[in-house]
Amino acid sequence: MTTNGPGSGPAPEELTTLEAALHDALTPLAASLRARTTGRAEREMWKGEPVDIALSVLAAWKVVDQEVKRLTAIAAGTAGSYGASYEQLGAVWGITRQGARKKWPDAVTRPAPGTTTLTLFGGRADLAPAGPAWTWTATAADGTRSPLSHAPTKEEAAAHAGAFLKEHTA
Repeated sequence: MTTNGPGSGPAPEELTTLEAALHDALTPLAASLRARTTGRAEREMWKGEPVDIALSVLAAWKVVDQEVKRLTAIAAGTAGSYGASYEQLGAVWGITRQGARKKWPDAVTRPAPGTTTLTLFGGRADLAPAGPAWTWTATAADGTRSPLSHAPTKEEAAAHAGAFLKEHTA
């Protein structure tokens, strides 16, 4: 996907299905949070003061919101690791390139001159010269990012990066 043009958003029936699925997923979480807060059994979720019940549901939506933000950042990072630009990320999200850079500052990386990129096992690794040695970083298919690592040769850096990508397939 390169842009998010007119008519590319979800249809009303898709939004209805999504809303139902989200409510189905939310109810057990809200019941569990309410049970821990009140000491009541989960099956008694809907008993009590309406404001307390509504606040329990709101607390559960907060957990969902935080998880969606985390998963969104992983998706943006994955798109960036496959070469998406901040302009593309922003277009999909309905924000500017600058807004996308601010929202997901580590999603798009620019390789340094002399850098070699490997695409293996659904992930991407960048190898770069560092004096007589080489460094490598990788973003695996499952979204895991490696720390900056060093190897004495380009071949060894590639081997380590490849092993990391293989270990973290989706």
